[in-house]
Amino acid sequence: MSWPIVGIFLYLMMSLLTFAFYGWDKRAAKKQQRRIPESRLHWLAFLGGWPGALFGQKYFRHKTIKTRFRVVFWLTIGANLLLLVMGSFFAEMGIAQGMSLLQSWCEIALGH
Repeated sequence: MSWPIVGIFLYLMMSLLTFAFYGWDKRAAKKQQRRIPESRLHWLAFLGGWPGALFGQKYFRHKTIKTRFRVVFWLTIGANLLLLVMGSFFAEMGIAQGMSLLQSWCEIALGH
């Protein structure tokens, strides 16, 4: 199985899990039961479940108003995508060549 297929599968599975957690948390909120910690929802999004989180927020109308939650949520998406791009870069270039190229870019950017 190729890495892109594995990546798509992992994002899909994490998205389904995260969507379910949003539904569970919304149900708990309505029934005034014990809630899922926001940090857990953020970790699930960071670990690749953010597409499911976005869908869950819209579908369940949940976690869409609280500004602090929204800011952290979008930061987790950015961090996840940054790691995805970096991982893809190093997978394509190889670790040694990728590190060498990254070092060269940093030297150019810093003017060394």
